[in-house]
Amino acid sequence: MKMFSCQCCGQVLYFENTVCLNCSGTLGYLPLENRMVAVRAEGRVWHVLPGDAAGTEPDPGPLRFCRNWEQSACNWMIPATDGTAADGPEEQEFCLACQHNRTVPDLSDPVQHALWIKTEAAKRRLVYTILRLDLPRPLPASGHPQPLVFDFLADDPDSTTRVLTGHADGVVTIALIEADDAAREERRSQMGEAYRTLLGHFRHEVGHYYWDILVRDGDALDAFRALFGDERADYSAALEQHYQNGAPEGWECHSVSAYATMHPWEDWAETWAHYLHMIDTLETASALGLRLTPAREAEEISTRVDFNPYGAVDAQRLIATWVPLTLGLNMLNRSMGQSDLYPFALPAAVQAKLGFVHDLVSRQAAHRAAG
Repeated sequence: MKMFSCQCCGQVLYFENTVCLNCSGTLGYLPLENRMVAVRAEGRVWHVLPGDAAGTEPDPGPLRFCRNWEQSACNWMIPATDGTAADGPEEQEFCLACQHNRTVPDLSDPVQHALWIKTEAAKRRLVYTILRLDLPRPLPASGHPQPLVFDFLADDPDSTTRVLTGHADGVVTIALIEADDAAREERRSQMGEAYRTLLGHFRHEVGHYYWDILVRDGDALDAFRALFGDERADYSAALEQHYQNGAPEGWECHSVSAYATMHPWEDWAETWAHYLHMIDTLETASALGLRLTPAREAEEISTRVDFNPYGAVDAQRLIATWVPLTLGLNMLNRSMGQSDLYPFALPAAVQAKLGFVHDLVSRQAAHRAAG
């Protein structure tokens, strides 16, 4: 993610900030302009504050916060079509990220409300990446046969059936319990997973969605099967086999995770998630001007992140920079007594799969840019 700063005072901002901790300005995010701005209220609308650090950015005009801002769950803004009042029911109430929500939990329940706020924060980071990659994101009301939809569901306390995180026909379901850090860590430990995060769930499940859009509907099935295998294999049988017997011996040579060995669909979704991990973290490292240069020039942990991973860059350069960066980040984590930040290896077979994902995404972006 890029680095943001307050245009009034220059304070560095986190993507989730709603108030500048230096000048106390109210903050909002403009997704189409990809910038955080300090704003002031004028009646029922907001305007961007001027400031010495404002640069030459154009004035976006009157703005409103997403309706979920009132629930402390969103800091994204949308244009206001009228400078004095809301224009009625036709005016969009939700931002580009929250328009994809179909189901949210019971917000009168303070526990569910708090977990939903954390879920929304992870979702906004996902949508940030989708927007930066210029991936298709058809809305529920767009008429698209398979719009991108999110359901955030809590377990029914009167039922023994748990909500399962997953994807089906464009609907990404996130179990609300995954926003509970203690519960998620318990599940991670029980299932022997090296990594389990709320944002990771979003990236994995939306990968299934983009398999439908980019592979199935994008004339890429033959190339996909050559790398990942035949997705027509019985999914239920593969799932049962995986949980009974685990990953096959030697899986580390061709898959990014043990779960990726379960079925070609899961191999794709795991690879997709790692691709999003890679480009978003590389953008952050680039914004920080990060450079790893050990005292002894060890090539495996020497790198300089000085490019935009969302720009015209090939997969080989992305991976060549990513691998030493993760080694350095893992070393820093261990210095703090934490487990590895990125507990994965990228053998040649996985790098080829990441290259396939990158090529599909780049081709899609070029197609959309060409109109």
